[in-house]
Amino acid sequence: MSTLDLFPSREAGQFGRRLKRPRGTRIPVYVVTGFLGAGKTTLVREFLNTPEGHGTAMVVNEFGTVGIDDALVRASADETVLLGNGCVCCNTRSDLQVALRGLVADRERGAIPHFQRIVIETSGLADPGPILQTFVSDRALGGEFHVEAAITLVDSVSAQETLHWSVEARKQVILADRLVVTKTDLASLPKIELLKDRLTDLNRHAAIETAVNGVIDPRRLFADRNGEGVAEERNTFVAEAAHSDGIGSFVWTETAPIAWDLYVRTMETLTALRGPDLLRVKGFVNVEGCAGPVVVQGVQHLMHPPVELQTWPDADRATRVVFITRNVPEQAVRDLFAAVRALAA
Repeated sequence: MSTLDLFPSREAGQFGRRLKRPRGTRIPVYVVTGFLGAGKTTLVREFLNTPEGHGTAMVVNEFGTVGIDDALVRASADETVLLGNGCVCCNTRSDLQVALRGLVADRERGAIPHFQRIVIETSGLADPGPILQTFVSDRALGGEFHVEAAITLVDSVSAQETLHWSVEARKQVILADRLVVTKTDLASLPKIELLKDRLTDLNRHAAIETAVNGVIDPRRLFADRNGEGVAEERNTFVAEAAHSDGIGSFVWTETAPIAWDLYVRTMETLTALRGPDLLRVKGFVNVEGCAGPVVVQGVQHLMHPPVELQTWPDADRATRVVFITRNVPEQAVRDLFAAVRALAA
Protein backbone atom coordinates (compact mmCIF):
# COMPACT_ATOMS: atom_id res chain seq x y z
CA MET A 1 0.00 0.00 0.00
CA SER A 2 1.12 3.53 -0.70
CA THR A 3 -0.09 6.98 0.15
CA LEU A 4 -1.23 7.44 -3.45
CA ASP A 5 -4.81 7.01 -2.39
CA LEU A 6 -4.67 10.24 -0.45
CA PHE A 7 -4.66 11.88 -3.86
CA PRO A 8 -6.89 9.48 -5.86
CA SER A 9 -8.36 9.42 -9.36
CA ARG A 10 -9.96 12.26 -11.26
CA GLU A 11 -13.37 10.64 -11.14
CA ALA A 12 -14.60 12.20 -7.92
CA GLY A 13 -16.28 15.50 -8.61
CA GLN A 14 -15.62 19.05 -7.59
CA PHE A 15 -15.46 19.22 -3.77
CA GLY A 16 -15.90 15.45 -3.71
CA ARG A 17 -19.13 15.28 -5.73
CA ARG A 18 -19.04 13.17 -8.89
CA LEU A 19 -19.81 15.06 -12.09
CA LYS A 20 -22.16 13.74 -14.74
CA ARG A 21 -19.72 14.55 -17.51
CA PRO A 22 -15.92 14.38 -17.82
CA ARG A 23 -13.90 17.31 -16.58
CA GLY A 24 -11.82 17.49 -19.70
CA THR A 25 -8.33 18.78 -19.08
CA ARG A 26 -8.81 20.51 -15.73
CA ILE A 27 -6.01 19.85 -13.26
CA PRO A 28 -6.95 18.26 -9.91
CA VAL A 29 -6.00 20.23 -6.82
CA TYR A 30 -5.68 18.77 -3.33
CA VAL A 31 -5.79 21.05 -0.30
CA VAL A 32 -3.87 19.56 2.63
CA THR A 33 -4.59 21.43 5.82
CA GLY A 34 -4.41 20.94 9.56
CA PHE A 35 -3.43 23.00 12.56
CA LEU A 36 0.17 23.79 13.44
CA GLY A 37 2.20 20.63 13.99
CA ALA A 38 -0.41 18.19 12.72
CA GLY A 39 2.08 16.53 10.37
CA LYS A 40 1.15 17.96 6.97
CA THR A 41 4.69 18.11 5.61
CA THR A 42 5.46 14.57 6.78
CA LEU A 43 2.38 13.18 5.06
CA VAL A 44 3.05 15.08 1.85
CA ARG A 45 6.69 14.00 1.77
CA GLU A 46 5.63 10.36 2.22
CA PHE A 47 3.36 10.71 -0.80
CA LEU A 48 5.90 12.55 -2.94
CA ASN A 49 8.53 9.89 -2.27
CA THR A 50 6.37 7.11 -3.72
CA PRO A 51 6.45 6.35 -7.47
CA GLU A 52 2.80 7.35 -7.62
CA GLY A 53 3.64 10.75 -6.19
CA HIS A 54 5.64 11.69 -9.26
CA GLY A 55 3.93 14.28 -11.39
CA THR A 56 2.93 16.42 -8.42
CA ALA A 57 3.48 20.17 -8.19
CA MET A 58 3.43 21.75 -4.74
CA VAL A 59 2.19 25.10 -3.50
CA VAL A 60 3.40 25.58 0.08
CA ASN A 61 1.98 28.37 2.23
CA GLU A 62 3.70 29.22 5.50
CA PHE A 63 2.86 31.68 8.26
CA GLY A 64 6.08 33.65 8.53
CA THR A 65 8.89 35.00 6.41
CA VAL A 66 11.06 31.87 6.23
CA GLY A 67 10.00 28.72 4.37
CA ILE A 68 10.88 25.54 6.23
CA ASP A 69 8.22 23.18 4.84
CA ASP A 70 9.02 24.43 1.35
CA ALA A 71 12.66 23.43 1.72
CA LEU A 72 11.72 20.02 3.10
CA VAL A 73 9.42 19.02 0.20
CA ARG A 74 11.19 20.82 -2.64
CA ALA A 75 13.51 17.96 -3.56
CA SER A 76 10.62 15.48 -3.91
CA ALA A 77 8.13 17.56 -5.91
CA ASP A 78 8.27 18.24 -9.63
CA GLU A 79 7.88 21.94 -8.89
CA THR A 80 7.36 23.88 -5.66
CA VAL A 81 6.01 27.41 -5.17
CA LEU A 82 6.36 29.06 -1.75
CA LEU A 83 3.75 31.56 -0.61
CA GLY A 84 5.32 32.99 2.53
CA ASN A 85 4.74 35.81 5.00
CA GLY A 86 1.04 35.23 5.46
CA CYS A 87 -1.81 32.76 5.31
CA VAL A 88 -3.23 31.74 1.95
CA CYS A 89 -6.71 32.29 3.41
CA CYS A 90 -5.92 35.94 4.10
CA ASN A 91 -3.65 38.37 2.30
CA THR A 92 -2.09 35.91 -0.18
CA ARG A 93 -5.17 34.53 -1.92
CA SER A 94 -4.39 36.54 -5.05
CA ASP A 95 -0.86 35.15 -4.88
CA LEU A 96 -2.34 31.65 -4.92
CA GLN A 97 -4.23 32.40 -8.12
CA VAL A 98 -1.12 33.83 -9.74
CA ALA A 99 0.97 30.85 -8.58
CA LEU A 100 -1.45 28.28 -9.99
CA ARG A 101 -1.66 29.97 -13.37
CA GLY A 102 2.10 30.41 -13.40
CA LEU A 103 2.64 26.70 -12.83
CA VAL A 104 0.46 25.82 -15.80
CA ALA A 105 2.09 28.41 -18.03
CA ASP A 106 5.58 27.18 -17.11
CA ARG A 107 4.54 23.59 -17.74
CA GLU A 108 3.11 24.41 -21.16
CA ARG A 109 6.28 26.16 -22.32
CA GLY A 110 8.51 23.39 -20.97
CA ALA A 111 10.15 25.49 -18.26
CA ILE A 112 9.30 22.92 -15.55
CA PRO A 113 8.62 19.15 -15.66
CA HIS A 114 5.17 17.95 -16.59
CA PHE A 115 2.83 17.51 -13.64
CA GLN A 116 -0.65 16.04 -13.44
CA ARG A 117 -1.85 17.30 -10.06
CA ILE A 118 -1.25 20.16 -7.64
CA VAL A 119 -1.09 19.81 -3.86
CA ILE A 120 -1.59 22.94 -1.77
CA GLU A 121 -0.12 22.59 1.71
CA THR A 122 -1.68 25.40 3.71
CA SER A 123 -0.36 27.22 6.72
CA GLY A 124 -1.42 25.63 9.99
CA LEU A 125 -3.43 28.78 10.70
CA ALA A 126 -5.31 28.79 7.39
CA ASP A 127 -9.08 28.74 7.12
CA PRO A 128 -9.62 26.47 4.07
CA GLY A 129 -13.06 27.94 3.33
CA PRO A 130 -11.84 30.97 1.33
CA ILE A 131 -9.37 28.76 -0.52
CA LEU A 132 -12.12 26.41 -1.66
CA GLN A 133 -14.41 29.31 -2.52
CA THR A 134 -11.70 30.80 -4.73
CA PHE A 135 -12.05 27.91 -7.18
CA VAL A 136 -15.80 28.49 -7.34
CA SER A 137 -15.91 32.29 -7.47
CA ASP A 138 -13.04 32.68 -9.96
CA ARG A 139 -14.50 31.24 -13.16
CA ALA A 140 -11.22 31.41 -15.04
CA LEU A 141 -9.49 29.50 -12.27
CA GLY A 142 -12.34 26.99 -12.11
CA GLY A 143 -11.97 26.40 -15.81
CA GLU A 144 -8.36 25.31 -15.37
CA PHE A 145 -8.50 23.50 -12.00
CA HIS A 146 -10.89 21.51 -9.83
CA VAL A 147 -10.60 20.77 -6.13
CA GLU A 148 -10.47 17.01 -5.80
CA ALA A 149 -10.45 16.91 -2.00
CA ALA A 150 -9.72 18.84 1.16
CA ILE A 151 -7.67 16.66 3.52
CA THR A 152 -7.34 17.78 7.13
CA LEU A 153 -4.77 16.33 9.51
CA VAL A 154 -5.51 16.34 13.23
CA ASP A 155 -2.85 15.93 15.93
CA SER A 156 -4.04 13.28 18.42
CA VAL A 157 -1.77 14.66 21.17
CA SER A 158 -2.99 18.26 21.37
CA ALA A 159 -6.07 18.50 19.14
CA GLN A 160 -8.73 18.39 21.85
CA GLU A 161 -7.36 21.51 23.51
CA THR A 162 -6.69 23.22 20.18
CA LEU A 163 -10.21 22.55 18.91
CA HIS A 164 -11.54 24.12 22.09
CA TRP A 165 -9.90 27.50 21.60
CA SER A 166 -9.04 27.78 17.89
CA VAL A 167 -11.66 28.83 15.36
CA GLU A 168 -9.29 27.95 12.51
CA ALA A 169 -8.75 24.38 13.77
CA ARG A 170 -12.51 23.78 13.94
CA LYS A 171 -13.06 25.15 10.45
CA GLN A 172 -10.33 22.91 9.07
CA VAL A 173 -12.20 19.89 10.42
CA ILE A 174 -15.66 21.07 9.38
CA LEU A 175 -14.65 21.65 5.76
CA ALA A 176 -12.70 18.42 5.24
CA ASP A 177 -13.55 15.63 2.84
CA ARG A 178 -11.09 13.38 4.62
CA LEU A 179 -9.77 13.52 8.18
CA VAL A 180 -6.46 11.94 9.15
CA VAL A 181 -5.62 11.56 12.84
CA THR A 182 -1.84 11.75 13.24
CA LYS A 183 0.74 10.93 15.95
CA THR A 184 -1.33 7.98 17.11
CA ASP A 185 1.83 6.35 18.45
CA LEU A 186 2.09 9.17 21.01
CA ALA A 187 -1.47 9.07 22.36
CA SER A 188 -3.49 6.45 24.22
CA LEU A 189 -6.28 4.57 22.47
CA PRO A 190 -9.01 6.10 24.69
CA LYS A 191 -7.69 9.57 23.91
CA ILE A 192 -7.74 8.82 20.18
CA GLU A 193 -11.28 7.50 20.35
CA LEU A 194 -12.47 10.58 22.22
CA LEU A 195 -10.88 12.73 19.56
CA LYS A 196 -12.61 10.79 16.79
CA ASP A 197 -15.94 11.34 18.55
CA ARG A 198 -15.20 15.05 18.65
CA LEU A 199 -14.31 15.07 14.96
CA THR A 200 -17.53 13.24 14.11
CA ASP A 201 -19.50 15.86 16.05
CA LEU A 202 -17.89 18.56 13.94
CA ASN A 203 -18.05 16.74 10.58
CA ARG A 204 -20.21 13.65 10.32
CA HIS A 205 -19.61 13.23 6.57
CA ALA A 206 -15.84 12.96 6.43
CA ALA A 207 -14.12 9.59 6.63
CA ILE A 208 -11.65 9.37 9.54
CA GLU A 209 -8.37 7.47 9.35
CA THR A 210 -5.32 7.27 11.57
CA ALA A 211 -1.71 7.70 10.49
CA VAL A 212 1.70 7.01 11.98
CA ASN A 213 4.64 8.99 10.59
CA GLY A 214 2.53 10.10 7.63
CA VAL A 215 1.61 6.54 6.59
CA ILE A 216 -2.02 5.41 6.44
CA ASP A 217 -4.00 2.48 5.14
CA PRO A 218 -5.79 3.93 2.08
CA ARG A 219 -8.29 1.05 2.01
CA ARG A 220 -9.78 2.34 5.24
CA LEU A 221 -9.45 6.01 4.49
CA PHE A 222 -11.19 5.86 1.12
CA ALA A 223 -13.84 3.20 1.62
CA ASP A 224 -17.03 4.45 -0.05
CA ARG A 225 -19.44 5.85 2.50
CA ASN A 226 -22.53 5.31 0.38
CA GLY A 227 -21.47 2.71 -2.18
CA GLU A 228 -21.03 5.29 -4.94
CA GLY A 229 -17.78 6.92 -3.89
CA VAL A 230 -19.60 10.22 -3.66
CA ALA A 231 -18.76 12.50 -0.78
CA GLU A 232 -21.53 14.45 0.93
CA GLU A 233 -21.66 18.13 0.08
CA ARG A 234 -20.03 20.25 2.75
CA ASN A 235 -20.71 23.81 3.71
CA THR A 236 -18.00 25.89 2.05
CA PHE A 237 -19.38 29.21 3.21
CA VAL A 238 -18.30 29.22 6.83
CA ALA A 239 -17.58 32.80 7.78
CA GLU A 240 -13.97 33.90 7.44
CA ALA A 241 -12.31 35.11 10.63
CA ALA A 242 -9.08 36.91 11.29
CA HIS A 243 -6.39 35.18 13.33
CA SER A 244 -6.63 36.17 16.96
CA ASP A 245 -5.73 34.80 20.39
CA GLY A 246 -2.41 36.68 20.38
CA ILE A 247 -0.84 34.45 17.73
CA GLY A 248 2.38 35.71 16.22
CA SER A 249 5.39 34.43 14.30
CA PHE A 250 9.11 35.16 14.31
CA VAL A 251 12.33 33.51 13.16
CA TRP A 252 15.40 32.87 15.31
CA THR A 253 18.53 32.87 13.14
CA GLU A 254 22.24 32.26 13.70
CA THR A 255 24.84 32.52 10.93
CA ALA A 256 27.59 30.51 12.64
CA PRO A 257 27.29 26.86 13.69
CA ILE A 258 26.10 26.45 17.28
CA ALA A 259 26.58 23.83 19.98
CA TRP A 260 23.67 21.42 20.09
CA ASP A 261 23.55 21.70 23.88
CA LEU A 262 22.77 25.42 23.58
CA TYR A 263 19.64 24.75 21.58
CA VAL A 264 18.52 21.85 23.77
CA ARG A 265 18.96 23.67 27.09
CA THR A 266 17.19 26.79 25.80
CA MET A 267 14.23 24.83 24.47
CA GLU A 268 13.95 22.77 27.65
CA THR A 269 13.61 25.98 29.65
CA LEU A 270 11.21 27.59 27.20
CA THR A 271 9.03 24.48 27.03
CA ALA A 272 8.90 24.18 30.82
CA LEU A 273 7.83 27.81 31.20
CA ARG A 274 5.56 28.36 28.17
CA GLY A 275 4.93 24.96 26.60
CA PRO A 276 1.17 25.40 25.93
CA ASP A 277 1.88 28.67 24.10
CA LEU A 278 4.51 27.25 21.74
CA LEU A 279 2.04 26.46 18.97
CA ARG A 280 4.74 25.47 16.52
CA VAL A 281 8.52 25.33 16.48
CA LYS A 282 10.13 24.15 13.27
CA GLY A 283 13.36 24.75 11.44
CA PHE A 284 16.96 23.93 10.60
CA VAL A 285 19.82 24.16 13.11
CA ASN A 286 23.41 24.41 11.91
CA VAL A 287 25.04 22.26 14.58
CA GLU A 288 28.78 22.20 15.11
CA GLY A 289 30.29 19.08 13.56
CA CYS A 290 27.29 18.19 11.36
CA ALA A 291 27.55 18.21 7.56
CA GLY A 292 23.84 18.89 7.06
CA PRO A 293 21.22 20.67 9.14
CA VAL A 294 19.42 19.19 12.12
CA VAL A 295 15.66 19.44 11.58
CA VAL A 296 13.85 20.40 14.78
CA GLN A 297 10.11 20.34 15.33
CA GLY A 298 7.85 20.86 18.29
CA VAL A 299 4.23 21.45 19.18
CA GLN A 300 3.48 22.97 22.58
CA HIS A 301 5.15 20.78 25.23
CA LEU A 302 6.02 18.00 22.77
CA MET A 303 9.41 18.23 21.04
CA HIS A 304 10.05 15.64 18.36
CA PRO A 305 13.35 13.78 18.10
CA PRO A 306 15.79 15.79 15.96
CA VAL A 307 16.67 14.50 12.51
CA GLU A 308 20.07 15.13 10.95
CA LEU A 309 20.02 15.58 7.17
CA GLN A 310 22.99 14.53 5.06
CA THR A 311 22.95 17.74 3.03
CA TRP A 312 21.35 21.17 3.20
CA PRO A 313 18.20 21.56 1.08
CA ASP A 314 19.36 24.92 -0.28
CA ALA A 315 22.30 27.30 -0.30
CA ASP A 316 21.37 28.91 3.01
CA ARG A 317 23.48 27.37 5.81
CA ALA A 318 22.19 29.58 8.61
CA THR A 319 20.24 28.27 11.57
CA ARG A 320 16.64 29.35 11.09
CA VAL A 321 13.91 28.23 13.44
CA VAL A 322 10.35 29.48 13.01
CA PHE A 323 8.37 30.09 16.19
CA ILE A 324 4.58 30.45 16.05
CA THR A 325 3.46 31.36 19.53
CA ARG A 326 0.61 32.73 21.58
CA ASN A 327 1.55 35.80 23.64
CA VAL A 328 5.24 34.87 23.79
CA PRO A 329 7.38 37.94 23.03
CA GLU A 330 10.07 37.44 20.40
CA GLN A 331 12.60 39.40 22.41
CA ALA A 332 12.04 37.20 25.47
CA VAL A 333 12.96 34.12 23.45
CA ARG A 334 16.04 35.80 22.01
CA ASP A 335 17.09 36.91 25.49
CA LEU A 336 16.69 33.35 26.76
CA PHE A 337 19.02 32.01 24.05
CA ALA A 338 21.51 34.74 24.92
CA ALA A 339 21.32 33.97 28.63
CA VAL A 340 21.88 30.24 28.13
CA ARG A 341 24.81 30.95 25.82
CA ALA A 342 26.37 33.29 28.40
CA LEU A 343 25.95 30.78 31.22
CA ALA A 344 27.36 27.96 29.10
CA ALA A 345 30.42 30.08 28.29
